[in-house]
Amino acid sequence: MRADARRNLERILAAARDVIVERGPDVPLDDIARRAEVGSGTLYRRFPDRDTLLHAVALDALTGTLDAVRDACEQEADPFDALASYLRRTLDLRVSAVLPALLGRVDLEGDPELAPLRKESLRILEGLVSAAHEAGTLPDDVTFGDIGMMAVRIARPLPGPLPEEEKHALARRHMDLFIRGLRAQAAS
Repeated sequence: MRADARRNLERILAAARDVIVERGPDVPLDDIARRAEVGSGTLYRRFPDRDTLLHAVALDALTGTLDAVRDACEQEADPFDALASYLRRTLDLRVSAVLPALLGRVDLEGDPELAPLRKESLRILEGLVSAAHEAGTLPDDVTFGDIGMMAVRIARPLPGPLPEEEKHALARRHMDLFIRGLRAQAAS
């Protein structure tokens, strides 16, 4: 793929992710093209219909999730620190906000391209949670499901007239507070 085509693809996927998080998966595709600052023709050449675009957004999110958890495990020796790094990165990628918005529209469990990515990232994350439990850095009563649910809740867009940058800064702060709370509970 040419460099300009790659940049356009990345811009379309990022814009689609953000607009889907803000307004849902039925947002007009022309609105996504405008947000990506590409022509509608550019979007439609790459994604001839909504389902193709939604699948690509899910694929991008799941690939980002898997990359994030692998990177966190490689860069952090302590499992709790790796989990915290993963949570911060996926918050920035808006994975925990976009994937729930796509439920019912994209088959995350049965699609032959998406399901293996989802399964592998879940396997690594569950191992990370178990390792943090064993290390005593994550409270025993905090489950993998608890962490996933909090990630979704924190990633959801805040209502109101705040600019998106401020909303995201608040989400980062809330994620840091959540992580700090988990660490404090484990230490007590």
